[in-house]
Amino acid sequence: MFKRIMVANRGEIAMRVIRCCREMGIETVLAVSEEDRNTLPAQYSTHAVCIGPAPASASYLNTDAIISAAKAYKCSAIHPGYGFLSENAAFAEECEKNGIVFIGPDAGIIRQMGNKQAARALMKKHKVPVVPGSDGLLENAAHAAKVAKKIGYPVLIKASSGGGGRGMRVVKHESELEKAYEEAGAEAGAAFGDNSLYMEKLILNPRHIEVQILGDKKGNIIHLGERDCSMQRRNQKLIEEAPARCLSKSQRSALYSAALKAAGAVNYVNAGTVEFVLDENGSFYFIEMNTRVQVEHPVTEAVTGIDIVREQIRIAAGRELSVKQSELKIRGHAIECRINAEDPEKNFAPSPGDISFLHLPGGMGVRCESALFQGAKVSPYYDSMIAKIIVHAPGRMKAIKKMRAALEEMTVEGLSTNLNFLYLVLFNPGFVGGSYNTSFLAKYADALIKWDKRAR
Repeated sequence: MFKRIMVANRGEIAMRVIRCCREMGIETVLAVSEEDRNTLPAQYSTHAVCIGPAPASASYLNTDAIISAAKAYKCSAIHPGYGFLSENAAFAEECEKNGIVFIGPDAGIIRQMGNKQAARALMKKHKVPVVPGSDGLLENAAHAAKVAKKIGYPVLIKASSGGGGRGMRVVKHESELEKAYEEAGAEAGAAFGDNSLYMEKLILNPRHIEVQILGDKKGNIIHLGERDCSMQRRNQKLIEEAPARCLSKSQRSALYSAALKAAGAVNYVNAGTVEFVLDENGSFYFIEMNTRVQVEHPVTEAVTGIDIVREQIRIAAGRELSVKQSELKIRGHAIECRINAEDPEKNFAPSPGDISFLHLPGGMGVRCESALFQGAKVSPYYDSMIAKIIVHAPGRMKAIKKMRAALEEMTVEGLSTNLNFLYLVLFNPGFVGGSYNTSFLAKYADALIKWDKRAR
């Protein structure tokens, strides 16, 4: 097992990895920007080393500085968390060249699945259902128009690299296509250094269902059940739950089979997530595979009892999976809410600032993942998510009630958050009944914000 691991990330995921390493008796070295010198992860890690100024491009994306620091502190492995360099094949290669284990799949797998169009082609080859779309990359706007005419509007233009909703545009009519194509390409180029695009038929009002995968170096690949991540705003997830209430037994079985085929197609190693859309007719389609730990992994941990980060580290060290597929049990229901420093009344604009007062919820079945503390500074340089609240209960309705109570208890003062907004979502009949889809917040967000203002 590793003696010392570098954590190349920040915030709550850095805390999550550091805590896991402590439990395993592994020392940690946290790579921090100048902005993050006084954060909780920096204080909690065995060592902290500054790798550059506040902008991520000069610190958390600075591969040379991270590799140099890892070598200087004699780290045998690097955990990249999610975001930043977690799906960067070149970084994984640099780690290998320098004798450092990258805690994740190898560069070849990252490249295969990171290029969304190449992944689509691979899935089609292995009989995994994919959304109808372009065969290969789009050459230009004129080519995009031809493909759209063939598959029919509305369509979705998507970045071939990256994720998180960047480089993505919905096109409902031919008149919108050229502008959308140019905007998506420019955004993808700025975010991922790759402006290549492809096209898919837009599945209207889908559910976003994903399957957690674990694979070891011995060739064992298992799934850990599914998550419903349909509660989204502008392609950013806000509430996730496991298991997915909308699936029948036969759908669930077929989904698991497709996810295992997808992972097996690349001989997947480490933790990964196979993402699907489920249409209104009950058919599902592969959309992408994320080759890293997901933000929402705790809901899967809650219903399976499996520590996914611990498995990541064990797999990277050459150990076999600690659980067999036949041993997997899904127990109860789990829900996660992402708490963001943002102002819903100002179109969810980021709300950085200092935490003047903080109280996190607790109790049986309540878990908080955060790097916050009273007096902490929420930086304008990074993602606005400041905490995740996860609850687990014997059934879905009990989990909803537990989450309501947890959000009632949580207090964050000094900046604006989406706490009240999420709380109101938990009372909406569409959410309570489990009939919601990815278009839910586009339909109800304004009304929820108005109700919140009236209540205050």
